[in-house]
Amino acid sequence: MQLIKKVFENKFLRQLVFIVGLLSVWQIVVSTGKYHELILPSLGSIWTALIESITSGEMWDHTAYSFYLIGQALGIGIVLAFSLTALSMVSPLFADFVKTITTIFHPLPGVALLPIALMWFGIGEKSIIFILVHSIIWPLILNTYTGFRSVSRTQLEVGRNIGLKGLRLVSSVMVPSAFPYILTGLKISWSNSWRSLVAAEMIFGASGGKGGLGWWIYQKRFFLKTPSVFAALFVIILIGILVENVVFAQLEKQTVQRWGMVIRREK
Repeated sequence: MQLIKKVFENKFLRQLVFIVGLLSVWQIVVSTGKYHELILPSLGSIWTALIESITSGEMWDHTAYSFYLIGQALGIGIVLAFSLTALSMVSPLFADFVKTITTIFHPLPGVALLPIALMWFGIGEKSIIFILVHSIIWPLILNTYTGFRSVSRTQLEVGRNIGLKGLRLVSSVMVPSAFPYILTGLKISWSNSWRSLVAAEMIFGASGGKGGLGWWIYQKRFFLKTPSVFAALFVIILIGILVENVVFAQLEKQTVQRWGMVIRREK
């Protein structure tokens, strides 16, 4: 009983138990023989497909290309979001403009813009990056603007009194104070863009002979290689979990927690 209690007090172990439970149910359903391998492959066949794709280098190539696309989009989206937010803090009129376009475009799914992306940029990297930037910029603007607005007047006055102004005031006072909001915006933007990337790749396909994980899933589905499809889905899920629980967790530890902005965390 003590061991079970310790397991369920630890967030990582709880998640591991749930995953093992889901996989067990999956294998039990497969073992009944009611579903064909093309519909519901066994865990063994999925694992074999995963190892083969990793060994051949195929999985690495497609994953690297997906990261290449999302890296470009994140860079563009972050620069645009911070630029628009900074201008909003300077000009009330521009702030109203940014609020209006954010209200219009933020609820709009990236997939809904696929026809426009095709007309404007054609099939290729530019269309995918356009969709990803749309998925990134709006939640980041909302959270960054809210964070900047939450900075107390006292903090701003203290910064001005020690000679800070302009960009130095923003970088030294406003950004650290608003960073919990900014970090939340980055998390939302990442998850939105990661989902949009896979969907866009499945529709736009490969560009210049290269394709990401979404394109790989489409190919394997077309050739009825269902275990390979699930292997790619496993990689997509694993990357999402690692980015959330390793990259962002470390970033939060080195910034928000280090600066004394305590955020309640689950064990």
